[in-house]
Amino acid sequence: MSNENIEYTSQVIEYIESRLEEPLSLETVADAVHCSKYHLHRIFTETAGLTIHEYIRRRRLTEAARQLVYSDRPLYEIAILAGYGSRQAFSDIFKAMYKLTPSQFREKKTFYPLQLRYTLIHAPEKEKDWENRIVFAEPEDIPAWMELVRLVAGGFPYLDEAGYQKQLTQYIREKRALILKDQETAAGIMGFHAENGSIDFFGIHPQYAGYGIEQAFIQKAAKEMRPDQSISITTFRKGDKADPGYRAVYQALGFAEAELLVEYGYPTQRFVMRRH
Repeated sequence: MSNENIEYTSQVIEYIESRLEEPLSLETVADAVHCSKYHLHRIFTETAGLTIHEYIRRRRLTEAARQLVYSDRPLYEIAILAGYGSRQAFSDIFKAMYKLTPSQFREKKTFYPLQLRYTLIHAPEKEKDWENRIVFAEPEDIPAWMELVRLVAGGFPYLDEAGYQKQLTQYIREKRALILKDQETAAGIMGFHAENGSIDFFGIHPQYAGYGIEQAFIQKAAKEMRPDQSISITTFRKGDKADPGYRAVYQALGFAEAELLVEYGYPTQRFVMRRH
């Protein structure tokens, strides 16, 4: 991942963000930045970790959710601003992603994002000894930690920042929070419970995907647990359109499907890694 591609992708994001309420597609964005759609798709996906189509969809639905909670705009108007030609089409995709209809979401009056604006950083280091750089988080790491949480908000359904930060403070105090920083950026974060072998939250900066950091965190946390203890984590259920790819990551790390759950009203599934 070159700094040139990062700068280029940042310019594309700036263009998208300034026109979220206008018709947007891979073709229109490619024309605007004077690039072939194939070249643009490759660079954006490799740099940001998701396609332009998915970024636009998640950003629009996030802003639609914000409008539902913080404005009195009618649903059909919000649907059009989100890029959907009908209220029904908007309702279908919104429910698939948020697990509530737009009307139900408005009634709950609790906003949480699928995808906040993506801010790219410098090109990541090609470090191989990641595990030795993972340390227990300190209170001064909270700002960098929360920046990463906001970036990967799609992996934290029903994210309540105030409640999350309060819990994080407790995890830090109890030495249950691990962090990997690259300069001032949190490249990875993990909260775990050694006694029951659970990973309670886990996030990797999208620009660091594929660098082996996920495996390094698992190995680091495992050293705090009994050698024979299984490790568990919950994630999206199979087929959940809101899943940004976490199931595939955990399966690649060696986790296997376990029981279906419902957490905070959200359908999830437990994954388990057996250790011998």
